[in-house]
Amino acid sequence: MAPADRSDVPQGTLDLLILKVVAHGPLHGYGIAQRLQQLSRDVVQVQQGSLYPALHRLENRGLLAAEWKASDTGREAKFYRLTRQGRAQMNKQEASWRRLADAVGLILAGAESRAS
Repeated sequence: MAPADRSDVPQGTLDLLILKVVAHGPLHGYGIAQRLQQLSRDVVQVQQGSLYPALHRLENRGLLAAEWKASDTGREAKFYRLTRQGRAQMNKQEASWRRLADAVGLILAGAESRAS
């Protein structure tokens, strides 16, 4: 995929995407990045320099909890899970994001109909 086909994810959106992926079960950082890439069909590719600071920020805010466990490869990895507070924040952010996405969709549709 060409670099232009990938999307940079704004910080607040990255936080929501991480919370959403971890809501399905505990994952380590690399697994979170892989899952985001897979679910987005390779559009969202989060670099380590963005992912790990976001994970630490979410953990420090109490939205994620983490524990060291053996990964599939047998190496120790920090696995993140969603907290009750994290689930509430995820639901709030998701509702807000959906309202914004709907509004942007309306604006784009209105702009297209006026251009015709």
